Amino acid sequence: MASGVLVLCLGVATRLVEYYQGHDKVYLARVTLGEETDTCDAMGAVVESAPVPSLDRQTVEEMLAQFVGTIDQVPPIFSALKQDGESLHRKARRGETVTVEARPVTIHSIDLIDFSAPDQIAIRVHCSAGTYIRSLARDIGRALGTVAHLSKLRREQVGAFTLEDAHSLAEIEAAADAGKLPALLLPVGAGLDLPKIVLAGDTVKRLGYGQKVPIPVPKELAHVLNAGDIAQGVTVQGQLIGILRVLQPSNGQQEPLLVKAEKWFAEQLNVLP
Repeated sequence: MASGVLVLCLGVATRLVEYYQGHDKVYLARVTLGEETDTCDAMGAVVESAPVPSLDRQTVEEMLAQFVGTIDQVPPIFSALKQDGESLHRKARRGETVTVEARPVTIHSIDLIDFSAPDQIAIRVHCSAGTYIRSLARDIGRALGTVAHLSKLRREQVGAFTLEDAHSLAEIEAAADAGKLPALLLPVGAGLDLPKIVLAGDTVKRLGYGQKVPIPVPKELAHVLNAGDIAQGVTVQGQLIGILRVLQPSNGQQEPLLVKAEKWFAEQLNVLP
């Protein structure tokens, strides 16, 4: 029922997982009208059925437009979100009453790909991290005067990573069996959506020692990075060697940033100053 892009971080790159989790995503989804399930998708048990009104493409498109922007969305109770230190799906599967509060998510766009009357809607959704397409399917049904569930989902993009960048499980297993898995791996930090600051010479050594270091920054970044922000520290060749935390921003008058390494990879990646 669900397939598509999944970003995997291996080895040193596991220390970057938190920076990939906030990326936007793009999904191709199919919504089936007339039945709502406890999981909000085709894997769950039907909890409500309702007749599907007579609809046309224009009506569906007009309804979808109301979900574009920042909206409050109630996540499914069968989800990995935690409450009192435990995943909601564990509580729900034990039969406990689970109350989930709405939270803001951003839907950048929803395109109607196909409407097959009376009950099949195919959409492409570009959304912020944390958006549940299952919840969106449920809410689409209600907005159309019926109920609905997510019947198929394909994640087409996560941040900079698309289906074209992905490898199937069969490809990965075959490469691993042949001892060629490293050939499939992207460089550490590939696709990271963070500003880049070029580091060289003694600066690399001092950051590796945990020191606070003043760094000149390009004019285009002078007013972008504020105190508390993070950036990528890269070599002249563009290789990631660390995540930097801005302690003191530049005032835009050729004064340097004051930074400290939050995560450092230079030694592990054998990058020497």
